[in-house]
Amino acid sequence: MAASAIGSGDHLAQTVFVVDDDDSIREALQGLLSTVGLRSRAFASAQAFLEFDRNDTSGHSCCLIVDVRMPGIGGLDLQSRLVQRNHVPPIIFMSAFGDVAMTAQAMKAGARDFLPKPFRDQDMLDAVMSALKYDQQMRAIEESRENLRNRYRSLSDRERELLRMLGDGLMNKQIASRLCLSEITVKVGRRSLMNKMKARNFAQLIKMESLTRGLDNQKIPTSYEGGAGEVAYRLEPGLAHILRD
Repeated sequence: MAASAIGSGDHLAQTVFVVDDDDSIREALQGLLSTVGLRSRAFASAQAFLEFDRNDTSGHSCCLIVDVRMPGIGGLDLQSRLVQRNHVPPIIFMSAFGDVAMTAQAMKAGARDFLPKPFRDQDMLDAVMSALKYDQQMRAIEESRENLRNRYRSLSDRERELLRMLGDGLMNKQIASRLCLSEITVKVGRRSLMNKMKARNFAQLIKMESLTRGLDNQKIPTSYEGGAGEVAYRLEPGLAHILRD
């Protein structure tokens, strides 16, 4: 059987996926995860996981425990393929043959941890808990990003122009002069911006404006570490807090 599941619940709200060609390792890891109440699903090959993953994991909080060396598609190759899909859950690599170069390659591409076999049970549990927490944080930030996108998209072109000018520090009188409007009209526009962006105050509106730079190209500014393969975002601090109603 290519995959087996252990745990409670009717959905994959929080799941640890185990990918290893060794039956005993898969069974041991699933048993370990069950001791702390974690749902798990195991796969005997990377290909089996890729076929399952194609439609069933993008909307759920999860992490992967992956053996580096497996027949066919190895762990690092699996990671690369997930990067190409733009969907990489936090990955914990394990290997009896790990070296510095291999570890560096995995971490540079976004791995959360790299554990040598044999590993201590507590070390694995600590790595899993950290990975799941990270995944939850990333999903919360992405949800906040999408909220910001939707608010920004609700603005008219003139409102976006006004928002940019406010973000650049222009006063109402200066904005009115540049846009050939009355100051009263500018003030009304500011109130409309506050409502549409759901800003509690002007300071929060300006913080939101700084986060929307680049959204005219349908993107929120995001930087990546380590080149195209990197999946660990270096995100704007406090994004979820800024957007919290």
